[in-house]
Amino acid sequence: MDNDFSNAPSNLSSEVWLPLPVAEWQDTNETLHLWTQIIGKIRLALAPKVNHWWHSTLYVTPRGLTTSAIPYGTRIFQITFDFLNHQLLIETSDGITKAIALMPRSVADFYQAVMSTLEDIGIEVKLWTIPQEVTDPIPFEQDIQHTAYDDECAQRFWRILVQCDRLLTIFRARYAGKCSPVHFFWGSFDLAVTRFSGRRAPDHPGGVPGMADWVTREAYSHEVSSCGFWFGKGSIEALFYAYAYPTPEGFKDYPVQPQEAFFSPEMQEFVLPYEAVRQASNSDAMVLSFLQSTYEAAANLGHWDRAALEYSPVLKL
Repeated sequence: MDNDFSNAPSNLSSEVWLPLPVAEWQDTNETLHLWTQIIGKIRLALAPKVNHWWHSTLYVTPRGLTTSAIPYGTRIFQITFDFLNHQLLIETSDGITKAIALMPRSVADFYQAVMSTLEDIGIEVKLWTIPQEVTDPIPFEQDIQHTAYDDECAQRFWRILVQCDRLLTIFRARYAGKCSPVHFFWGSFDLAVTRFSGRRAPDHPGGVPGMADWVTREAYSHEVSSCGFWFGKGSIEALFYAYAYPTPEGFKDYPVQPQEAFFSPEMQEFVLPYEAVRQASNSDAMVLSFLQSTYEAAANLGHWDRAALEYSPVLKL
């Protein structure tokens, strides 16, 4: 195992907002989705429970995605996708580091490699191996269908996440009320941040494909304004999105920014196409205006106490 990660690959483009059309990486997308579910379910099984399933998510790093530290007895460990060196790293607080290659391999093979490596270093975990929020799920240990891993596409996936994480983090900092981390949901395969009004919400009706209703109700137990980035699927290309639960009256007709944004009747949320962001002269300003104006749609129409919830930190130098 090579532990020298000091040199990044020399083929990294200087372009910030990289193209990644759905058709170009569909197979890698599906495989990565399932691999992240395996790692996310390990965190879900072992991490202390936190409201709205925040204990199950992954986080963007300067090299990929990580579980962050997971307690295990008197030890902690973390699992990280490194999309620069294309390795899955398992690191423990007692000095153990194991690496599993990210390469074309079946979900079943990846699952077996991860579980046997954990067992070798004294970490036992039992998973529900049925994937979530996917069509026609195959148990991880039986899935020899999904095998694709394209290095370039995986790296573009991560580099797009870096930019989205950066802007969502800026947006998150402007709120004093309860707010989620900026985190990656492996079920829906998207990066999100959620603001809360502080009030309870009516029970969610459920009906989300591939997700139990009681799971959805815990996620939406309180009023939210949520936004994020999704990589698209099928005929829908990558996009930024924003929605509210419960949806206040008049939400879909609220004037939001920028002009490229619109309310999608199919998705029942505001969307901003990623390609519009890529082509913009000021991509950061475009995304931040979308996040802010869609939040205002939820907060104004939902009668949130904005004066108490919003925040501009004053730094004393």
